[in-house]
Amino acid sequence: MSDEGERLNGWIDVSVTVRDGVPHWPGNPPIVLQRHMDIGRGDDCNLSRLAMGLHSGTHVDGPIHFRLGAAGVDDMPLTATTGEARIVEITDPHRVTVDELIQHQIRRHERILFRTNNSARSCWQTDAFIEDFVYISEPAAVHLAETGVQTVGIDYLSVGGYHADIASIHRILLDAGIWIIEGLDLSAVSAGRYELMCLPIKVQHSDGAPARAIVRPAPSPDGSPTRQLS
Repeated sequence: MSDEGERLNGWIDVSVTVRDGVPHWPGNPPIVLQRHMDIGRGDDCNLSRLAMGLHSGTHVDGPIHFRLGAAGVDDMPLTATTGEARIVEITDPHRVTVDELIQHQIRRHERILFRTNNSARSCWQTDAFIEDFVYISEPAAVHLAETGVQTVGIDYLSVGGYHADIASIHRILLDAGIWIIEGLDLSAVSAGRYELMCLPIKVQHSDGAPARAIVRPAPSPDGSPTRQLS
């Protein structure tokens, strides 16, 4: 879709561009994008090769990521990551806390995308991995699980912190049936209600899969665009 078409339709791309040098979790495979065939070298066409871990850039986590024999991303219902969503602004500079979640009145079945200080810091503008990114605290993960949201997204590589119990935080959410979107770029959007489309690649029995995520302001009940919060 052209830039003009995107503006006319109101869609905003909130996914990270896949390229060499995109930050990846330490120990995970880096993104390697290579031109295998090249018209400039005399080949008939351009043909590229992409190698990457399935948890790089914007991606969806499946329950099998932390539970043996659990569902893969290919088992995800499409409604988990398409439909109305709410972007919630988190002010705590370190983690998503229960106190802030209570203030935002998170409700059952909501799709919640957390816009944190990761977006304000432009974490995606550096090739270096950021260790002190904002993540979902374990108590906040329990609160989300008990509330019964269906989807949670965050604006860096993991819902769990680099120096926190990342496995426990993932398991709390995934065991509650919550689908996880990680690696969002929410720097160009503000808090409010949106339509969300985020579809991961259909990889068999996969613990994760790269995705393209787009949002646009959701209409209010009278049909007019919803005013977004600054």
